Amino acid sequence: MSRKPRTTFRPLDGLLLLDKPAGLSSNQALQRVRHLFRAAKGGHTGSLDPLATGLLPVCFGEATKIAGRLLGSRKAYEAGVRLGCTTDTDDADGQVLRERPVPDITTERLDQALTSLRGCIKQRAPIYSALKQGGEPLYAKARRGETVEAPEREVDVFALDVLEYDGTALRLNVECGSGTYVRSLVRDLGEALGCGAHVTALRRLWVEPFTTPTMHTFEALQAIAANGEAALDACLLPVEAGLAGMARVDIDAEGARCLAHGQGAHVADADEGEVAIFEPGGRCLGIGHAAGGVVMPRRLFRWAVAGTGGDTAS
Repeated sequence: MSRKPRTTFRPLDGLLLLDKPAGLSSNQALQRVRHLFRAAKGGHTGSLDPLATGLLPVCFGEATKIAGRLLGSRKAYEAGVRLGCTTDTDDADGQVLRERPVPDITTERLDQALTSLRGCIKQRAPIYSALKQGGEPLYAKARRGETVEAPEREVDVFALDVLEYDGTALRLNVECGSGTYVRSLVRDLGEALGCGAHVTALRRLWVEPFTTPTMHTFEALQAIAANGEAALDACLLPVEAGLAGMARVDIDAEGARCLAHGQGAHVADADEGEVAIFEPGGRCLGIGHAAGGVVMPRRLFRWAVAGTGGDTAS
């Protein structure tokens, strides 16, 4: 039996907007596309449950330096919900804990329950989640049969609206901030309605700044790969795409040299706070902090310090 040849990885920078299929963890999806692209370094920006599909931004190379920004971004989902049944994972992949009859739910009662879950709310994560406690994911403790008490934390729910309702099932539109669990929203909605509920399907529609994303499926990427690596690489977005909407400062060649050595660069009329720094040629050098007419480097990309012998801020 012949062994599959080992992947020879290569330096590669950019962002891939992957349409994750159901049945894979986010890390499994990441590793699959990393091997397809032969990317030496990769990361994803926020886990999607195996049941979930949709947008998973994947960062290759230097783009991993902005993964944290995308992780904390606003996101939108479409969720399928079954009323009358709760599970240990709060979704259809879990074991049924309790079934209850679904009452006749009026529009007013449903609206009231949804209203209580909008805005800045306190939410308890599912016990089967990647949230860490004592340095270990909660799901690892739960799988060992340990008693898990997930902490409450504040999250932002900007929109929670009904798209369809047939008496026993709902389809919801959700827009939320970082750290929000749609499974928890559905679980709490079910309890507010007195019958319990769990997620049956979940699709992530967008992640800021990619609010109208062109996503790529594995199947489409594999077909493109047959035309060569250059065709595959054309699916990637530049690192700068992940910084769209961020305050920008443009610096001259001398300013770029200063930044490369970990020094501040003088800028005119820069917004104070975190900024994306661009060189004269239009390429982003990294992220900095502007104050008092000076921008200091915080996180520079490899090309910003190339040839300087310095990597202090990278």
